[in-house]
Amino acid sequence: MRRTRIEPADKGVTVNDQRHPTPITAPDHGSAARLLSERARKTPDRPILAERHGDTWTPITASETLARVRGIAKGFVAAGLAPGAHVAILSRTRLEWTLVDFAVWTAGLVSIPVYETSSPDQVRWILSDSEAVAIVVEQEEHARRVASIAPDLPHLGQHWTIDGGGLDDLTRLGEDVTDAELDARTADVHGHDDATIIYTSGTTGRPKGCVLRHDNFTATVEGASEAMPEVVADDASTLLFIPLAHVFARFIAAMSISAGVLVGHEPDTKDLMHAVSTFKPSFLLAVPRVFEKIYNSAEQKAELGGRGKVFRAAARTAVAHSEALAAGKVPLGLALRFKLFDRLVYAKLRDAMGGRVRYAVSGSAPLSPRLSHFFRSVGVLILEGYGLTETTAPATVNRAAELRIGSVGRALPGVEIRIADDDEILIRGVDVFDRYWRNDEATAAAKPDGWFHTGDLGRLDPDGILTVTGRAKELIVTASGKNVAPAPLEDGIREHPLVGQVVVVGEGKPFVAALVTLDREMLGGWCETRGITPALSAHEAAYDERVHQAVQEAIDAANQRVSRAESVRSFTILDTELTEASGHLTPKLTIKRPVILKDFAADVEHIYSGSKVQTTATPVVEPERRKNRASSRLRLRAGRDPLSGQSSCVCCASDASRTAVEAVVAGTSGRKLVRVRCELSSSF
Repeated sequence: MRRTRIEPADKGVTVNDQRHPTPITAPDHGSAARLLSERARKTPDRPILAERHGDTWTPITASETLARVRGIAKGFVAAGLAPGAHVAILSRTRLEWTLVDFAVWTAGLVSIPVYETSSPDQVRWILSDSEAVAIVVEQEEHARRVASIAPDLPHLGQHWTIDGGGLDDLTRLGEDVTDAELDARTADVHGHDDATIIYTSGTTGRPKGCVLRHDNFTATVEGASEAMPEVVADDASTLLFIPLAHVFARFIAAMSISAGVLVGHEPDTKDLMHAVSTFKPSFLLAVPRVFEKIYNSAEQKAELGGRGKVFRAAARTAVAHSEALAAGKVPLGLALRFKLFDRLVYAKLRDAMGGRVRYAVSGSAPLSPRLSHFFRSVGVLILEGYGLTETTAPATVNRAAELRIGSVGRALPGVEIRIADDDEILIRGVDVFDRYWRNDEATAAAKPDGWFHTGDLGRLDPDGILTVTGRAKELIVTASGKNVAPAPLEDGIREHPLVGQVVVVGEGKPFVAALVTLDREMLGGWCETRGITPALSAHEAAYDERVHQAVQEAIDAANQRVSRAESVRSFTILDTELTEASGHLTPKLTIKRPVILKDFAADVEHIYSGSKVQTTATPVVEPERRKNRASSRLRLRAGRDPLSGQSSCVCCASDASRTAVEAVVAGTSGRKLVRVRCELSSSF
């Protein structure tokens, strides 16, 4: 296949391994249940699932897995669930989730995943809107949650509880259903039929039900396996721990079973590193926050052991080594330092991750290039990809053989990427969803011209490598008209171990600022390494000047990566946590920006009010260089008349002709410097 090269400035050009004048269509392989049945046919004795019992993992072969799935599927048939009926699954990430999912498909049904952390109101909306007729829940607490809203759900007739023996009950119920009857149910399913309805995480408004077809899964699994052969090699294994209700984990589970990858499940993320050390996966999938936590925990552990300087030196060496590899040449001195730190530091990190991890797949949010470089030198190649629920998870992914750190790689086979005139990323191909459930208006808006309009912004390089630059709806436009993408700033600040979440603000304001929360899990260790005893409580830390200074340092470091007009000029620490339970994070741990801006509107206004006293948050902390200025006069370069409107104030990036009340032009070394006293200077 010929790869088409384009110039970076070109817009509206389709880039893929092969150009197609019409949309690529997926072959009809029938039900996605065939991903398991074909694996069992090819390698019946190959372990594809593992069940945890303490520190040991019991393998389950492909044939055993298929038998358990078929038993549950027969139970669904015996329970009277008609072909095409909607069955919800509400559970943490565990082996039974995957068994039920494939059983639903095998019985010709449609699955409706529900996050186990969902509130009763959220569960009510999903079950009602989807018209689910049955539900499988994990625990009695989940069953009670569903029972409390059952009067509002006239379609919901049956439920089974995993921990209450519900799956065993289903299997016994289906004992009289013949193999031929079940096979007929599976055979009646075509690739274009509905496989699942996944409700979006709802960063804005009510979640929409995204309908994915069976061929979305089968074709995307085929394309991703082709793009990542090293990841799904014969001896591959992975440990799933992010919610299976999310399309990312669900897709990886389907791809792994299809490829014969051994899959373990870990529902308790607090026990994640122990589970990883006992399971010993060869690859992981995770959201960026997981990699941040692994790095920060390792750094803190080194600090507590008196090896903080060694770890930081090793981290700098790791990043420099990876950057040198990307440039094509590693200097001898750097190579020697890398070899030393590989023995002292990197090997221990690999051991902590089980000793076998060679690859990681990252998605759902941007990953800091610094972390990508660090982990590559440690020996873990992070393959960052891009996709949405509407694209069955991946639309693009970095290939191991052509890793471009900072990008999300090339389109998968069968997928086309296009950049619109306004830089929006458009996608067309085998992975794109069919429709939004019972929402024709939203479907038409998302696919007005046959292309899925993602709402994300990006650019393509001459090789068709995609880089995501932001989200159109999240762009901040300051008072001076400057467009600021918040994600790069937020990612950079969040690299600091003390920082939990960051929300950059500044829409219509004179400068960019940030709301910051602290990582309470890291606070105790941070205090200990600095001799702060007793350790600060979360409330005390939010008002402590030493903590303010640490956050300031994180912001200063992040500001180095952006222009001055985009840099964070002020911040406030919120005396709270932003969590999924509080309604401020999605289940994949991304921030719900509109909700946060609404709930903390008063804190945002305090930042811009110039007030030195906060009521619901700490006092605004300004950059140290501002606090030490003897004068409120600010300097900026000007190539023209300082009051002509061609210059801008460095504190707020607003037009000098509108804000200057005093200007003095002085010559220095042939350059003209303009001192401008901004009308907003009282806020600094």
